[in-house]
Amino acid sequence: MRARIYQPARTAMSSGAAKTKHWVLEFAPASARSVDPLMGWTSSSDMQSQVHLTFETREAAEDYAREQGIDAVVQEPNKRKPNIRPGGYGENFATGRRGAWTH
Repeated sequence: MRARIYQPARTAMSSGAAKTKHWVLEFAPASARSVDPLMGWTSSSDMQSQVHLTFETREAAEDYAREQGIDAVVQEPNKRKPNIRPGGYGENFATGRRGAWTH
């Protein structure tokens, strides 16, 4: 069995970091998906592709994979640089503002 351990990225609809603190162990598909000719649905006979295990830490996920004999590959997360402005959000409404108001 082949699997990957990764830390999920934030969703495209959110700027927050919710649901990105845990680590996920996800199995690689063992067989290709097939398309139903009538409805166009995709299906697979591989039940392992539906399993997503979550762990608090990377070490816990690696330990689980080692104990179960799972060949796991760890993908390091790409951390983004924080965008912190000196004045913050309140600077948009400051009375001593030099630029033109856009709102």
